Amino acid sequence: MEQSRETHTISVLVENRFGVLARVAGLFSGRGYNIGSLTVHETNDPRFSKMTIVTTGDKDIIEQIHKQLNKLVEVVNVADLTGGGFVEREISLVKLRTPTPELRSQVLQLVEIFNGSVVSVSRDDIAVEISGRSDRIDDFMELIRDFEIIDMARSGRVAIARCANPAVDV
Repeated sequence: MEQSRETHTISVLVENRFGVLARVAGLFSGRGYNIGSLTVHETNDPRFSKMTIVTTGDKDIIEQIHKQLNKLVEVVNVADLTGGGFVEREISLVKLRTPTPELRSQVLQLVEIFNGSVVSVSRDDIAVEISGRSDRIDDFMELIRDFEIIDMARSGRVAIARCANPAVDV
């Protein structure tokens, strides 16, 4: 029986040391696992950093990733946030060619629908910022596919486990 491959969001707390990122990335590449996105930041305690890794795999692959990460000396904690409920956000910056008022108006309407903001404007192009859940960023990118994209940057997912009281978690 073949297991299904799912996208997983894995949170890894590591000691904030030189080379940890390379070791974690090497663990994935050495075993042929793909990283869909990877974000790293120092925590409120400068001795530690948090990695948010998005990867795809069946139950066995995710279990293997979890075990291998825990073998690294600098890893303090590994948590697969998938299924347990988590809050995630991503940011995307996109510069689009808008040489006509009509094109500019269309882009501005989409930005408004997605609660985005304009971060730069020139005569022939506009740069916008969209933030939110990863699927929301994907939806925006799909809708602007027919426009001429000059440049874009996307942050990758950041995530935390949901609060114990969902009424407080917005």
